Amino acid sequence: MEIFNSWLVSMPIAHRGLHDKQTPENSLPAFQKAIDAGYPIEIDVQMLSDGTPVVFHDESLSRLTGNDGYIKFLTKADLDILQLSGTKERIPTFEEVLKFVDGRTPLLIEIKNKNKVGELEKKVIELLKDYKGEYAVQSFNPFVLSYFYNHAPQIPRGQLAGYLKGEKMPFFQKFALKRMLLNKKTSHPDFISYEARTLPNRYVKKYKKLPLLAWTVRNQGEYLKVVKYCDNVIFEDFEPKI
Repeated sequence: MEIFNSWLVSMPIAHRGLHDKQTPENSLPAFQKAIDAGYPIEIDVQMLSDGTPVVFHDESLSRLTGNDGYIKFLTKADLDILQLSGTKERIPTFEEVLKFVDGRTPLLIEIKNKNKVGELEKKVIELLKDYKGEYAVQSFNPFVLSYFYNHAPQIPRGQLAGYLKGEKMPFFQKFALKRMLLNKKTSHPDFISYEARTLPNRYVKKYKKLPLLAWTVRNQGEYLKVVKYCDNVIFEDFEPKI
């Protein structure tokens, strides 16, 4: 796949779909809105306790469902009783999202995995095996990308990175991700997704031969500032005027 000529750089990517107060993030209606507007969609995939991959961003349930607890302790049966942001929408499984989108727009799939790598990644690869649409994966975890590099090298891989100030993670992880120290020996990315507010910087210039996506751009002013330094943006809360 020649990424410099692909969908990954041709149209801004809707972060968790086109969502608003009435349309929850990472919900089927948010994905439909993005499809209607002609945008590729960024989604988040993590795994329930029974091994089901679901599309949901947070580790905690509280912000999006108003419930205590953590997504990793749920089972697929639990999804029916949780509502997203006070609406009738529920947390979709990754399989449901693939069936719903059905190739109508490309998907940028963030694999959220801080635990042992293998089970979630294998399930994602299996579910994508017969999917007819366009897609790529990305992750902050270089070992997730290493798994895809070794088991499904045909799937484009993106290394998520940034300065990550305020994020709860060990210093050495922030240090490594900021500088993308594991790119060459571990993650072998086909593209870089870097924190928009920290661009440009010397770390991304080191990988200038790789396409660069900027995350997450939240207004037109931010877009105009960063677009000159990157090949595409992942956006939220507005629609970029190109």
